[in-house]
Amino acid sequence: MPSSELWAVDLFGRVFTLSTAGQQWELCRDAQLEFKRVSAAAPCCWGIACDNQVYVRVGASDVPIRCREEAYENQRWNPMGGFCEALLPSDRWPWSDVSGLQHRPLDGVALPSPHWEWESDWYVDENFGGEPTEKGGWTYAIDFPHTYTRDKKWNSCVRRRRWTRYRRYKSRDTWAKIPSEDDPQQLPDPFSDLSVGGWEITDEPVGRLSVWAVSLQGKVWYREDVSHSNPEGSSWSLVDTPGEAVQISCGPHDLLWVSLWEGQALVREGINRNNPKGSSWSVVEPPTSENGILHVSAGVGVVWAVTKDRKVWFRRGVNSHNPCGTSWIEMVGEMMMVNVGLNDQVWGIGWADRALYFRHGVTQSELSGKTWKAIVAGRECDGSRAGSLSSLLSAGCFFGDEVRGGGESHVPSNSEAERPGPDPERDVEVAGPASAPAELPWTNIDLKEPKKGPRHAAADFPETTNLSSLALLPLGLEEPDSADCHALWAWVSGGGCAVEAHTTLKWFTAHSGLRASMQMLSLPITPAQTAAWRKQIFQQLTERTQRELENFRHYEQAVEQSVWVKTGALQWWCDWKPHKWVDVRVALEQFTGHDGVRDSILFIYYMIHEEKKYIHVFLNEVTALVPVLNEAKHSFAVYTPERTRQRWPVRLAAATEQDMSDWLALLNLCCCESRRVHGRPSPQAIWSVTCKGDIFVSEPSPDLEAPERWLPCDQMFWRQMGGHLRVVEANSRGVVWGIGYDHTAWVYTGGYGGGCFQGLASSTSNIYTQSDVKCVYIYENQRWNPVTGYTSRGLPTDRYMWSDATGLQECTKASTKPPSLQWAWVSDWFVDFSVPGGTDQEGWQYASDFPALYHGHKTMKDFVRRRCWTRKCKLVTSGPWLEVAPIALGDVSIIPETPGAHGSGPGIALWAVSDKGDVLCRLGVCELNPAGSSWLHVGTDQPFASVSIGGCYQVWAVARDGSAFYRGSVSPSKPAETETGVRGAHSGVRLGREREPVVPPGGHTQLPAGHQLGTRVQQCAPRVRGAPGPGGLGSPVRPGQCHQGPQELIPGDGRQAQRGAGPPQWALEGGRCPAGDPQSRLLLRPLPLTWSRCDAGFERPRLMQAVLS
Repeated sequence: MPSSELWAVDLFGRVFTLSTAGQQWELCRDAQLEFKRVSAAAPCCWGIACDNQVYVRVGASDVPIRCREEAYENQRWNPMGGFCEALLPSDRWPWSDVSGLQHRPLDGVALPSPHWEWESDWYVDENFGGEPTEKGGWTYAIDFPHTYTRDKKWNSCVRRRRWTRYRRYKSRDTWAKIPSEDDPQQLPDPFSDLSVGGWEITDEPVGRLSVWAVSLQGKVWYREDVSHSNPEGSSWSLVDTPGEAVQISCGPHDLLWVSLWEGQALVREGINRNNPKGSSWSVVEPPTSENGILHVSAGVGVVWAVTKDRKVWFRRGVNSHNPCGTSWIEMVGEMMMVNVGLNDQVWGIGWADRALYFRHGVTQSELSGKTWKAIVAGRECDGSRAGSLSSLLSAGCFFGDEVRGGGESHVPSNSEAERPGPDPERDVEVAGPASAPAELPWTNIDLKEPKKGPRHAAADFPETTNLSSLALLPLGLEEPDSADCHALWAWVSGGGCAVEAHTTLKWFTAHSGLRASMQMLSLPITPAQTAAWRKQIFQQLTERTQRELENFRHYEQAVEQSVWVKTGALQWWCDWKPHKWVDVRVALEQFTGHDGVRDSILFIYYMIHEEKKYIHVFLNEVTALVPVLNEAKHSFAVYTPERTRQRWPVRLAAATEQDMSDWLALLNLCCCESRRVHGRPSPQAIWSVTCKGDIFVSEPSPDLEAPERWLPCDQMFWRQMGGHLRVVEANSRGVVWGIGYDHTAWVYTGGYGGGCFQGLASSTSNIYTQSDVKCVYIYENQRWNPVTGYTSRGLPTDRYMWSDATGLQECTKASTKPPSLQWAWVSDWFVDFSVPGGTDQEGWQYASDFPALYHGHKTMKDFVRRRCWTRKCKLVTSGPWLEVAPIALGDVSIIPETPGAHGSGPGIALWAVSDKGDVLCRLGVCELNPAGSSWLHVGTDQPFASVSIGGCYQVWAVARDGSAFYRGSVSPSKPAETETGVRGAHSGVRLGREREPVVPPGGHTQLPAGHQLGTRVQQCAPRVRGAPGPGGLGSPVRPGQCHQGPQELIPGDGRQAQRGAGPPQWALEGGRCPAGDPQSRLLLRPLPLTWSRCDAGFERPRLMQAVLS
């Protein structure tokens, strides 16, 4: 990987660069320019100097920056003198640009700034379309503007030729002022901050840059037309903001954040290749109301900020679809500023010590990193000081043979080492950390933890012992400039520094050995002194180790009890463009902790540019494992909260279906073990189905609906159940029903697994074979032709003659495949006559054009038609589902929670709608028998589409015409019935079906809702008439016959029944039975309306489905 540079500015305004391949800062030398801040990109660096003017520095390269200037010479043919520059008043300029709208004489084309120079003079371009023209470079046409040719024809009345001149950018490796000193147009307000980015906006031309700046008045400016061929840009344009801006940050893609004086942040939305300046602003509140945002920095998918109390914050959930993010996370450390560079790597400048830090451990899976690591790198100015010190040493100023001590070593105490004042018996001094004189040539190296204080004395080696305590300086000689030994930084920019997640940098280790000045401070050391010194070091190390171990005795054991790894070869859909399948090696590592908790990590190893890299996924963060139905690949997707927000899961593909099933089952088992989810789902589980028919279940956690901390939906874990369903319905008592695509009803049996989940990921019982049949639809489209009638030859703008329902994709009988490799055709193509809108006898639907509202009959204005072709395919799988025969269902609803219900309480109300539109109620449904016993038909006056039952037995339904209905008086004891009392004085009356018991004389019974009155009347039977029609009473219903609906009873002798007062009722009185029974009286309340239409005097809305909770 080629090296790149990190840019930084120290407190003195000097600009330094640090290469990723080196470990020493290099000074950017220029003509006495001091900078406040810089913003770097890969090809250049922009900066604001102390004069508040903007400068750009373009790096040197063997490839020059050249720009071509063009001007066109235009002539018209004159009958008197041939072609000349005398043009018509309506013609273009004699010298113009390519469009002819702007006057462009050769002497009027000037250099845009003094940083450019001409390479050559103007010359005629004699090439036209890659081919040479006649001498002179003229091209001919009929008129302006028109299509030009290089050959002159008899009707060529105008001609033109192109003059070309190249200019070259000459200010390389130097700071170029923008606007330059020769430019008369000065900016209305000096700048205080700027940012460079936007070079990776989607589909952005290569070399384009977005340069944003903030002026001292708090206005935001955008530099137009900045690119590789025009590094200076053209002009500044003002972008309105809702507040006064302080600082701005632009990421490599489309992220732009601005901090305001009030402490809030602005986020620019709508940035794309067509609108690089964006369209609108969104306000983001600071992390805390007490301390506003002071500094902000944006990357590819991250945003870091520093508040006024110097705390560092990380913005969660930032991406191109949600540039504002979701929430703030506080990080460790206090920084003056932070900067996000390439690959979302982060640099920062410490608040207390002004040292430069690098965020270690930033990866695509862990964007916040792990820790701050100080950058240890020397500077060019340090070398000169080292050279001057070495010259003093070589002059023999000190440390000759004057060192006392012989073979005896004396180690002073702390009080002795810190006591000031020279010793008359010594000829040398010992410089301590604060340049205080000491008495002996040896100083005590204290390995205890240092106290908090200024760190500038040891910033060159922050991870080692302070070497200044070992420096032995001559009498009266001060320590070298301590401020220069530790650089104090003011600004850093990593926009042009490409650091990969696993790149080894040399910034964090000191140079080999000590510095030159330190290496030359060597003294003759006796063996006795060396032994004493080593002994002291060993004792202090032992004491320090004991102290550290004592502080960590309460920590749990960090060594795993067991680790196992499964590896294999798969294919991975790569995250970057061009997206394609690449061969990868995967490794699943599962480890068991000391407390028995199992966790797993999935590693994906891939090669890019002959370099091996990897990504990893923690399985305790996985939210779903979804098989992807594809006719070419056996693939599945791995979802995490972050990738769900990015809408980009990890997609893996196996060579065979068995390999995919094995990996899917193993990953699913590891995810369940990490989250401690085992066995069958709980009664409170949440069930769902995907648009492909896969069944998923999620166990609710206490945080799901906790008012103090809501659990986001993208963090819920969904595990897959075997089977294939279109609809699933569950309640809080563990009863779960489902409907397949073929309208078959299925009930949950209590198992788990099935399908591709075998072995430990599946239960050994309650797993049954399940099949499902679905239809695949394609459309045959035709357009009417006045000569041949309807034909398959359409207009060029028409849809495909064989397409899907939208007409956007071509679908022929031969090319249409089943949804996936698991499906198989079970029928041939046939015409579907049941499409909405109706069809004619051949299945055609007609319309005026594509697309429009189709109908089943042809009119004079119908110029197109289509026909739906259908083919059935079948899927055979397994799962914890048992078929409920024999009625096919279109919708099902289970009461969500039965009030006061227990295991021995009343049955569970379950309502359904058949595929024919009949309303059904399932009897006998309970926890021990979730399938129920039998269906009870509920009468309706029209076919229904959906039904829903809520709490307290409230039943709502939607008919196929869109009207809504409510069913009243549904009770727990009779979940589908309304009370209709019948008191009989005869020998008996049968109600309902023939097997119903006979109501004894004087008895009382409940009439089943929607059932038939007077299905059979015994012995002394009054005649039962139907509801009166237009001509009076309806036809009599004889004994043994049936009738449904509101009825009237007629006495046996044919007299009309008397209408009683009060509530509607009919009284049967008088007459004598043939058997000689005494006179009797029968009271019957009429059957009330079981369904109430929900209209309120206005136009009835059309509904598709009603849901109650």
